[in-house]
Amino acid sequence: MRSAGQRGADRAGRKRRAGARGGADLPPRRPVMAACAFRRSIASQLSKVLDLPPEKLIQSISAVPVSKKRHVADFQLSVASVLENHSGDCLAQDLQLQTQKLAEKLKCDAVVSEISTGPGTVNFTINRELLAKTVLQQVLKDGSEYGIKSELFSMVPRQKAVIEFSSPNIAKKFHIGHLRSTIIGNFIANLKAALGHEVTRINYLGDWGMQFGLLGVGFQQFGDKEKLKSSPLQHLFEVYVQINKAAEDENIKKLAADFFRKLEEHDEQTLSLWKQFRGFSIEEYIRIYKRLGVHFDEYSGESFYQEKSQEVLRMLEDKGLLQKTIKGTGVVDLSEKKDLSLYSTVMRSDGTSLYITRDLAAAIDRMNKHSCDTMIYVTDKSQSSHFQHLFQILKLMGYDWAERCQHVSFGLVQGMKTRRGEVVFLEDVLDEVRSRMLQNMASAKTTKEVEDPMETAEKVGLAALIIQDFRGLLSSDYQFSWDRALQSRGDTGVFLQYTHARLHSLEQMHGNEQLTDVNASCLQEPDAISVLQHLLRYDEVLYRSSQDLQPKHIVSYLLTLCHLAAVAHKTLPVKGSAPELAQARLCLFRAARSVLGSGMQLLGITPVTRM
Repeated sequence: MRSAGQRGADRAGRKRRAGARGGADLPPRRPVMAACAFRRSIASQLSKVLDLPPEKLIQSISAVPVSKKRHVADFQLSVASVLENHSGDCLAQDLQLQTQKLAEKLKCDAVVSEISTGPGTVNFTINRELLAKTVLQQVLKDGSEYGIKSELFSMVPRQKAVIEFSSPNIAKKFHIGHLRSTIIGNFIANLKAALGHEVTRINYLGDWGMQFGLLGVGFQQFGDKEKLKSSPLQHLFEVYVQINKAAEDENIKKLAADFFRKLEEHDEQTLSLWKQFRGFSIEEYIRIYKRLGVHFDEYSGESFYQEKSQEVLRMLEDKGLLQKTIKGTGVVDLSEKKDLSLYSTVMRSDGTSLYITRDLAAAIDRMNKHSCDTMIYVTDKSQSSHFQHLFQILKLMGYDWAERCQHVSFGLVQGMKTRRGEVVFLEDVLDEVRSRMLQNMASAKTTKEVEDPMETAEKVGLAALIIQDFRGLLSSDYQFSWDRALQSRGDTGVFLQYTHARLHSLEQMHGNEQLTDVNASCLQEPDAISVLQHLLRYDEVLYRSSQDLQPKHIVSYLLTLCHLAAVAHKTLPVKGSAPELAQARLCLFRAARSVLGSGMQLLGITPVTRM
């Protein structure tokens, strides 16, 4: 994708309009989506002039973002990217001269109705009738697969991907970082699955460690089996808080150490209680994740890798990578000069494993089990050095696949509090967003009667949370604001849901029948063309997000689509228009809603049809 700076305007460059309709070189392969057919047609003509294969040129032809201020072309070629002898220090005027010369050699045809130049670009305007007909046919035919079938993805091999995300700690707060990990991991998994990759979603629970010794003793003193069954997360957290206060007593510390030792020795009674903690907690997590629209293929955890982490320590020793310090701890030297200026501690002085050792065991086990092409970890950026060490140790152990492991990091969120105070559990956030949204819906004049206001409020509220989170770079910190997130106007998740519901009711109002034999050539108004041009760009936006795993490209695209649809809704009435024109406009709005709904679902948002 080219940057906005490279996308030259339809400026003072020379223009030529189509005269005779010459034969266009349309794609010689299976039917491809609208943007692909147009790109290929342009590339075919360019390849004859530049003597380059069309495949090389397609990557340099991009759809032009819609501009509110002026008419823009549909596609542009970045000339610098296809010139063999072009170097970064080439003078702008030389580049412009070559751009002009190239444009003069190109001809309009049945597909391209106008050719012009901008700064370093050749711009192509598609025949307006062909644009409307091709885009609408393609969107309505492909439905949720529109954009995904693009040949931009034809060179991307289908892969097996393992994605670890959410990963809360049992008996501790499900803090806002876990919420970010959950929605980001879900987006990455949704996108990869939609693009045809085989995805395994793993929730790696914090379900082991000394805190379970404390928790076990705490439960024996303060626990209630009925409360454990009815609200395990809340009850275990309360028990943990109580026992932590009592843990200043040396006797309690000793009891906790004994409990954890018994757990590691697989004492039947101790293990049975731990299994209850874990089992009831997972049941409750599954129920809460369902409210979020998130699921996992596997609930794993540190407990799975207790014994295997000892195997990892033996492997490190066998390979001469494990070094003992004076204190008796085990470290792996990660420094270039092998002078221990950078190292990772992998073993306590008593020989037991640490978090990173269990992560090493988990990575090796997953690769053996899933034979995946890529392994993605979604956690906050404070864990960046942990994952750098993890991948580095795996490489030192001889695992080349460590190159294919990736840490997707995200920034911190400040200011997310409920009316009752600090967020403790994920459910607090979901309840809060639902109650605030219900209140907003009750006071809004535009609210329609909905069958289940609670469910609608939850879906709209979740959209608000997700869009506020996804608007910027994932690695950026941001200040959370309930008021800003839940605004119905502006660039919010509520605006996306409102637009989707509004377009849906427009279809319902006009019969919602199958649109056949639509005369798309009626759609010549600038506001209709803007929507069509924007729909044309969708595959490039998906491609960009698939490359850098940033949802912001899709968010920005969908918000612009909603703004364009809102303008078109005002200026292009369906009601009262001639039947042929009404049909064409209805078709345009249906296409916009289809792409909007698909994009929202990729982000993890369930579109509503009334609100």
